[in-house]
Amino acid sequence: MGKQMGEAANDRSILRITGADRVGFLQGLVSNDVNGLSGGLVYAALLTPQGKYLADFFLVPDDDAVLIDVHRDLAEGLLRRLTMYKLRAAVQIELVDIPVSRGLDTPPEGAFADPRHPALGWRAYGVKGGAAKVDWDAIRVEHLIPETGIELHEDSYILECGFERLHGVDFRKGCFVGQEIVARMKHKTELRKGLVHVLLNGPVASGAEITSGGKPAGVVHTVAGTAAIAYLRLDRAGPEMEAGGVKLALA
Repeated sequence: MGKQMGEAANDRSILRITGADRVGFLQGLVSNDVNGLSGGLVYAALLTPQGKYLADFFLVPDDDAVLIDVHRDLAEGLLRRLTMYKLRAAVQIELVDIPVSRGLDTPPEGAFADPRHPALGWRAYGVKGGAAKVDWDAIRVEHLIPETGIELHEDSYILECGFERLHGVDFRKGCFVGQEIVARMKHKTELRKGLVHVLLNGPVASGAEITSGGKPAGVVHTVAGTAAIAYLRLDRAGPEMEAGGVKLALA
């Protein structure tokens, strides 16, 4: 592998999709436009027919294949779900052993910019990374970027989690699984809940319930110093918010 670059993303797994129908197959399923692979990584999600989150991932161009860079805890389930959707499509899907690295330093040859936000640096495939050295949680909190299994879970709606801002959904690409619900949330309703950046007036544990005027208002997720990502009922955001006896304020 040669010189180590960045740090190893050991919490990731890779699915490899090959076959003549691979692009069309994915295009009809995922939240973003697969044709964007011509320009680098595509960040996208697979949803339930009811529009709820199943998995988020990066689609990676790889010659005559498309790689899916997904959190390892979701890899087997995503493989099963994609196989269920395969039907007669000319595609093959398999888990493969390809190292994933990421970093903020000079990227190795063949690396891709993280499409969610410039502060997230680059990602590389087939490149062995070194030990962890970046406080990714602090970067995520600063820029309000949700993480698989923390802010993103089975009850999540991707628009409440900022997928439009993170370039993870395309409303012009045509149908995808759950698209009708996502489009309705985009065009016909005002979001009443969502992820927000909050400031903490003391130590608060991840998972702490937020109340506002004594009423349930949300939950604290990733904490970094005196700030956090929180999921909040927006109509209850205000000066009376607290969690675990600590005052909270919108950033």
